Amino acid sequence: MNSITFLGTGTSQGLPMIGCKCPVCTSSDPRDKRLRSSVLVDYGGKRILVDTGPDFRQQMLRAGVSHLDAILLTHHHMDHTGGLDDVRALNYLENRPFPIYCEQHVQESLKKQYYYAFMQYRYPGAPEYDLHTITSLPFDIDGIPVIPIRAMHYKLPVLGFRFGDCAYVTDANYIPEDEFDKLKGLKIFVINTVKRGKHISHYSLSEAVEVAQRVGAERSFLTHLSHLLPKHNDFAAELPAGIEPAYDGLKLNF
Repeated sequence: MNSITFLGTGTSQGLPMIGCKCPVCTSSDPRDKRLRSSVLVDYGGKRILVDTGPDFRQQMLRAGVSHLDAILLTHHHMDHTGGLDDVRALNYLENRPFPIYCEQHVQESLKKQYYYAFMQYRYPGAPEYDLHTITSLPFDIDGIPVIPIRAMHYKLPVLGFRFGDCAYVTDANYIPEDEFDKLKGLKIFVINTVKRGKHISHYSLSEAVEVAQRVGAERSFLTHLSHLLPKHNDFAAELPAGIEPAYDGLKLNF
């Protein structure tokens, strides 16, 4: 059975946000405790992680993950790549440089951010990455097909990914018209939103709902949520039928 598990569903600062005493950040509901956005996809017999934010280590420990087949990166912002140093544990467990699939411009950012991993004479114990260049064209991971979804995060090109009947798009405020063909016939669709009003680089709530309704998946989920949106129960109650807020630890089969 294929599945997607939400390891983190929060915006770049996570929830609760440092120093904030708002009703969402002080909520006692565990579904309002949100690490930075990331998902674990079990698909076609492969275990694939999408994004490795600063909470990567905590997420792996909390979910009991001891093996991954690959990491996919949507883009290079720190809340999606800031935990990559902890890939060292997987290097040790699996005795190999770890396969990471991302666009060329993301690789260039990683080479600056984690320069010590790319030096000719690496410090013992530094992480080892096996970089695979992808574009918006379909590719495969050891024979398992993945369909990238091109989107824009303000002026930054980013990728979402489709795995069979499930698609995940985070950190976007625009999907080109011709990309919607890649989103037909889904059982599960995940889209990002940060707040109700207009945002420079993320879908507003109304925009995310509109995209989800256009895609028309059997079930749609909102992620990358901030404390500017209501607490989980209140938020779920106001959303249209078929659209739900995701939360950390939620696992869905597809």
